Amino acid sequence: MTALPAAKLDPKMPDADLARAVASGNHDAMRLLMRRYNQTLFRTARAILRDDAEAEDAVQEAYMSAYRSIARYRAESKLSTWLVRIAVNESLGRLRKARRASHVISMEGADRIEHAVAQAEMNQSSPDHPETAAMRADTRRLLETKIDGLPEAFRTVFVLRAVEEMSVDEVAAALDIPEATVRTRFFRARGLLRESLAREADLAIETAFSFAGARCDRIVETVMARIAALPKS
Repeated sequence: MTALPAAKLDPKMPDADLARAVASGNHDAMRLLMRRYNQTLFRTARAILRDDAEAEDAVQEAYMSAYRSIARYRAESKLSTWLVRIAVNESLGRLRKARRASHVISMEGADRIEHAVAQAEMNQSSPDHPETAAMRADTRRLLETKIDGLPEAFRTVFVLRAVEEMSVDEVAAALDIPEATVRTRFFRARGLLRESLAREADLAIETAFSFAGARCDRIVETVMARIAALPKS
């Protein structure tokens, strides 16, 4: 791809227009795309890999794959769904590779998504009273730990539905599973969490797994450096 001259982009431009701009070689559009979907992709990868550094690497590779193939994106599905599918495939590939290498964790069937969610960095500031902020931080940590302990079939479904607020059909498309399976797994995940957290789950869920600005910046700059190093067409 040949980069076009920089032009001011509307931060709220529709995804379809943004994808076309990226496909045309507009690097500012790629930066905007990453900042728009960094949190979603990181949460998705982190849910599967259970490791912050591995999740960052997976997100970077997912963006590189998306950049190379975005000219073929036809907006038949939402851009977020398309990107999540790429991140899921990249993360599961890494998980399978790690499992083959360790020979410790057995595969449990191609129809199951091996998912998990765990701690991500919390917001660095809070307008709340210090004691209230500390209490909510403790609740978030507890929630994140409990989600990490969910059965593997439920974890990513819960993160995408409850934390990312994706619809049932979007999650089904992103994970390539039936909508009925999404509903069942989400219902079971919520039930298990409520059993262990009771009212704390409802209080903490909206702020769980927040995405730190430094991580967002690092992913954007790393991917843009790799794109700049690609051979010019």
